[in-house]
Amino acid sequence: MIVVAGEALIDLVPAPLTTTSESASPLPQLLPQRGGGPYNVAVALGRLGSPTSFCSRVSTDAFGAALLSGLRDAGVDTELVQRGSEPTTLAVADVGSDGSAGYGFYTEGTADRLFALPPALPEGATALSVGTCSLVLEPGASAYEALLRREFANGVFTALDPNIRPGLIADADAYRKRFLAWLPHVALLKLSIEDALWLADLGPDGDDLDTHLTAWLEYGSAAIVLTRGGDGLSVWSRGAGQVSVPGTKVTVVDTIGAGDTVNAALLHRLREIDALSHAAVAGLDAEVWRDVLGFAARAAALTCSRSGAEPPYAWELSA
Repeated sequence: MIVVAGEALIDLVPAPLTTTSESASPLPQLLPQRGGGPYNVAVALGRLGSPTSFCSRVSTDAFGAALLSGLRDAGVDTELVQRGSEPTTLAVADVGSDGSAGYGFYTEGTADRLFALPPALPEGATALSVGTCSLVLEPGASAYEALLRREFANGVFTALDPNIRPGLIADADAYRKRFLAWLPHVALLKLSIEDALWLADLGPDGDDLDTHLTAWLEYGSAAIVLTRGGDGLSVWSRGAGQVSVPGTKVTVVDTIGAGDTVNAALLHRLREIDALSHAAVAGLDAEVWRDVLGFAARAAALTCSRSGAEPPYAWELSA
């Protein structure tokens, strides 16, 4: 079983403009959609057919009930979900003309921030995936960090997707130091190109990024996967060196949830080939990595072809 730990929230996504809606009000029309990086990863894994459990703290309000319903519809186990009466975190998405999304967050006093370290993961848990806002917002961030360190020490395959949201990070230098402290406890690190540049404190031209990725790999991870949007994916691996695949061409509606789908697709494919261990991933050759990355690229393209975080089902990728 793959355990995904982190926040579940509601994305407020711009509704498609119509003549009626455009003339009725100068305010944007926003549609609530279930989201949060870890939540999207869990739903994507469930839809792909991987046994998955979600570990989080979710509100007892109507949004929280909808979030749990979405997990169960995807076949995700919710026994590790803690509940609280505080409101659900909200994220307002601002979708650009190219489909890229920025976010404003409403996190003060919300349920997911009060996550507490569970005593144990379910028997049979082989992998743990963490990331995004859950590793920023205290006091829950320290509990998620403790979970990552404990399960890595227990021999569980660990995956990290920082999914950087700069507006939530009060002290960038402190966060970058904390990130480096996580790496010895991470088997698979997944980053977008934007995340990597921010963590390396580099400009948009990306000079010297390869040096940083190589250095981060030396902290102990088996592999680092870098997503480049429509330009595809690359991996820096102990066994295969650097391997890249092109992106899958698609008409982009928005990119919400695309990186989360990549994260889930990587874990799902690695589970299918019985490679959810640090040693197995470190030993994968270039041909296997092209298959794993290509599968993730196709899955992400399907997510980008529809509004909001709507990851694909297994049948859509086998058609």
